[in-house]
Amino acid sequence: MSVLVEVSGLSKHFPVRSGGLFRRVVTPLRAVDDVSFSINAGETLGLVGESGCGKSTLGRLLIRLIEPTGGRIHFDGQEITGLTASAMRPHRRAMQIVFQDPYGALNPRMMVEDIIMEPLLIHGAKPDAESRRLVGEMLKLVGLPARARDRFPHEFSGGQRQRVGIARALVLRPRFVVCDEPVSALDVSVQAQIVNLLQDLQTELGLTYLFIAHDLSVVKHISDRVAVMYLGRVVEIADKKTIYANPQHPYTQALIGAVPVLNPRARGRGRRQRITGDIPSALNPPSGCRFHTRCPHVMPICKEQNPPLLDTAVGHGVACHLMTLGSAGKQASGGKGPGAL
Repeated sequence: MSVLVEVSGLSKHFPVRSGGLFRRVVTPLRAVDDVSFSINAGETLGLVGESGCGKSTLGRLLIRLIEPTGGRIHFDGQEITGLTASAMRPHRRAMQIVFQDPYGALNPRMMVEDIIMEPLLIHGAKPDAESRRLVGEMLKLVGLPARARDRFPHEFSGGQRQRVGIARALVLRPRFVVCDEPVSALDVSVQAQIVNLLQDLQTELGLTYLFIAHDLSVVKHISDRVAVMYLGRVVEIADKKTIYANPQHPYTQALIGAVPVLNPRARGRGRRQRITGDIPSALNPPSGCRFHTRCPHVMPICKEQNPPLLDTAVGHGVACHLMTLGSAGKQASGGKGPGAL
């Protein structure tokens, strides 16, 4: 399987300025800090983590909606990090995004036909019969009737508006789509429909997804692999079966342990790893491992050195000193191994 998207050492630091006359930069907000991973063609990589951990920023970095502070982005074997706007233009057709808010992402003054046609016009097409035919194809593809083209966004439900957003993202036939929490603003009854639609479109069009979400059950359903972010960094990445059955990082263990259990008879059977406290500020992240202020297995080295993302098995990367210190880590955590919950 070929790699479509690859990032190495990717960072995004937003300058935070003082309120004085000269507005000097006080400290950078480290939204994304030294992130490396790859996405294979045709797969879905789920990206999970608490609100504010940098998931959406990372997604926007991959398609150059915002410029990175450091690191490299390769798309289909070509580095796109330093490309100018004109040099990026051909790549824009191959990468698109579906936003979280299906109403805020659509222009309320434009009819659906104009909304879906807009990407075509930006890339040189004419508002002719061929463009209107493509709009009709996209409406059918996302499950909307042909008459929807003459209506405005406010005339649709939330799920229907998201279908319009998906049609707009796919009208250029991209290869890579960033799905930035595409179902979190929808009713639970509609979420499954949109997720199933995305899966059907992936099969039909050969799409590659970065699926950003905080709902672990949705991520488990749609993803092939899962990456876990904490305070701007990826702390664990593996295929979904491995990461749900055997999470190695304490933060991943806590996230999966917090998923509600629907079967009353199954509740309380497993041991849950609870974490306390609030996520630290990205303006002043902790030294060493950023999770050490909340980790139940914290060791002295955690406060001093940032653990690298290392493979504990084939395709299973974990950024935790418990993985590298082995028996010393178990002893420091009270005899519990890194996989204990």
